[in-house]
Parts: sequence; C-alpha cells; structure tokens
Amino acid sequence: MLIVTLSSYSPVPGRIRRPSWLFSSPRRSVDPPAGIGFRRATVLGLLALLITACGGGGDSGQQANGSEKTEIRIGMLPLPEVAPIRIAIDKGYFAAEGLKVTTEQITGGAAAMPDLVSGKLDIMHSNYVSALLAAASGTVKLKIVGAAYDAKPGNFTLMTKKGSPITELSQLKGHTIGVNTLNNIATLTMSALLKPAGLAPQDVKFIERPFPEMAGALDSGQVEVAFLPEPFSQAAAAQSGAVELAEPFAGPMADFPIAGYLTTETFAAQNPKTVAAFQRALRKGAELALSNPAEVAPALEKYTKIDRATAATMKLGGLATSVDPAKVQRVADLMLEFGYLKQKFDATPLIAAAPDS
Repeated sequence: MLIVTLSSYSPVPGRIRRPSWLFSSPRRSVDPPAGIGFRRATVLGLLALLITACGGGGDSGQQANGSEKTEIRIGMLPLPEVAPIRIAIDKGYFAAEGLKVTTEQITGGAAAMPDLVSGKLDIMHSNYVSALLAAASGTVKLKIVGAAYDAKPGNFTLMTKKGSPITELSQLKGHTIGVNTLNNIATLTMSALLKPAGLAPQDVKFIERPFPEMAGALDSGQVEVAFLPEPFSQAAAAQSGAVELAEPFAGPMADFPIAGYLTTETFAAQNPKTVAAFQRALRKGAELALSNPAEVAPALEKYTKIDRATAATMKLGGLATSVDPAKVQRVADLMLEFGYLKQKFDATPLIAAAPDS
C-alpha cells in the first residue's frame, strides 16, 4: 500500500510538490530504490488526479498560463469606455486567464498616478495626455498595455447654460471653461478648438471641477462653459437645460485617441505573463462590446451606475482591441504643438507588445 503524506504536496493550493526522487540531477545519476518504478508510476497517477481535482480555482489559470500574479487591481474612471473591462469580468474572461480582478474608481489619470507608482494599483485606466506627461517628465516609467477608445461625435460636448450669450467659440475670450483636470485631455482639446477661432489657451480661464459636479457649476455660474462627456452632458441638459456650444471632436480633432490602460515598466517587466493575460481578457471584452453593443448597457449599469435606459441612448466611443502606436503619437505631437511637451517625444517605446493569442 502506498501512502502519500503531507510532504508530497505544497501547502499552496493547486501546486503539487513532487517527491525528491522524481528529479534527476545534472551532475550525477542516482539509481532509485528497488521497486521504485512501480511506486513512481503510482504517485504520478495520484498527482495527476490531485491536479485535476484542484483545477477549478484561480490558481488553475496560473498553472495554465504561468501568470506571476493571480489577483490584480485596476483603477478606472466611471466612464463608458471601461465597459470592456466590466464585460471581461462578468463573462469570465479574466477568470479563464487565472486572474481575479478588483476595480477601484479613480477621478483621473494624473490624480491616480501615485497609486500606480506605489503599487496600490497594478493597472490604471487613463487618458493618454496624463501618461505622456508622466513619461516625458521622467518621473515614472510607464507601459501602455491596452487601448480604451477614440473619441466619436457625441462622446463629449462643450455646453453652456441655457440662455447664455455665448453661441460661438470665437466669443470665449475672457470666459471660464470647466474641465475635470487641468493641463490634460480636456484643456488640450480646447486649445485645438480655440486655434481656428483665433484664440489661444491664455485667452480663457480653465477651472477644475469633477465631472459629477460640472452641471451644478455651470448652473450656478462658477463656470460659463463646461467640457462634458456622456452621460454627464445628458444629465446637464435634462436637469438644467444646458445647451451644446460645440462638438469638441470634429474636424481636425475627429477620432482623437483618448485613453488606454497603463502599468509601470517595472510591473510589466516583472509580470509579463500577467500583463499578457490582462491584454487577452481585455481584447475579448472589447471584441464582444463591438460585435454585440447590447452587452454594454448592463456593464455600464453595474460599474458606472449609469442606468440602463441612459446607457442605451449613449453614443459609445471607438472601442479598440489593440494599441495603435500612430494614434498615441498623434496625441504626443499635439501636446508638443501646445507646449505640454518641451521637445518631440517618441511614444512607441511606451507601448507594450501585444500577446500572441
């Protein structure tokens, strides 16, 4: 009778420690004890049964894909473009890769960057402007591991209070514009919009307000113009009668790349298989969102608290399944034009390689 004792397996769930006589030394050959051939076959059979029996948990993904981590924390804004992450969680795409995902709501890429650097977050949803500013400054070495979306008409709206005398961009000189974060995607976009109207960024005053507070700031007169994404633009129109002044992402700003998913260069180097597993699950989530938009509304309702009726009427951005280096470079070049970057910056090295499958 063969007895398999506790010393025959690891206390870490799903990891089997083979008996020492199953290893061979490269330095010298050791003959196994008499009769060991039968016992070896028996133990290997038992090990296979144990591995099969323990294959249903999170560590099974680690065995299958060799991921360095089985749990990751992702920081995300409560915006529509994060739907593929929520879909990938709900459909089990992350679980199939051996990853347990915890999400944390953040207010913006720049604000959450310290949490990414400290390791509180493993991966972060962020606009590209924040990523490029941080990378170009040398304060943090980043990798872009996934794309979120490109702007489409209706994703963002430049709005004024009902009855405002401001009806054209050329009238904005000396007025206040509300943005969620200073020196970021909203202010960069406004700079590009003001230029054809004969104005410079210095001709207006940008005031920082979180998106959920922007409609109130517009209604109370704290800002005269608000840069709002969906669903906050819808809420401002419904609650206070705010009206559209301009479509920010049209003309030269059409299809502008907005956001992606970041990690630190250190995390990517130390956890390449974990990053690849994240990328595969994210891609599957994006592919499903693109092929079946009906999956998006329940995902938004679950994470962003956008009710399903509102989500169903929203104009979703151009979700992407991979990071396009040319698109990220487009952001860097516009940042250089308006002084966000002091010299030309090559964004290509920031982009992590896509997984093979």
